Amino acid sequence: MKTLLIVRHAKSSWEYPVDDKDRTLKLRGIKDAHLVANHIADKINTPDVIYSSIANRALHTCAIFTRCLNYPFEKVVIKESMYDFGGSGLVETIKSCDDAVDTLMVFGHNHAITAVVNTYGSKLFDNVPTSGAVVIQFETDSWKTINDGSTILKVFPKDLK
Repeated sequence: MKTLLIVRHAKSSWEYPVDDKDRTLKLRGIKDAHLVANHIADKINTPDVIYSSIANRALHTCAIFTRCLNYPFEKVVIKESMYDFGGSGLVETIKSCDDAVDTLMVFGHNHAITAVVNTYGSKLFDNVPTSGAVVIQFETDSWKTINDGSTILKVFPKDLK
């Protein structure tokens, strides 16, 4: 069995004129990421591997979650392919994960996050919001063959406020 924990980066700021990859998190985003991360910490297995987009907002969200999950941030694998908005790079990254990994956590961007959750999970969402986390399980031993998973957990910030 394979378990995918998929998280959309927290709410980011448009306050500064910086490159998209360099945008920071808003205070609301930081608070929401802590809220969701603390909530799921005792509801999920510690990931074997965590992948994050190269974007600052995804990495900062990832850092908040790794702290709450007691996962060493230096073990996070930062992937250019996770800086994806359509979904093909995200799917390719997930499907290329080593099969020795049973629990994979990824931090990325919309619309890729919502598309992957809706394509591979058993529940449909109009939108996975910022700081939203969805967990999908697959009855397979290979990431290459994931398909028709079961959505076993969904935590959105608004659920916790």
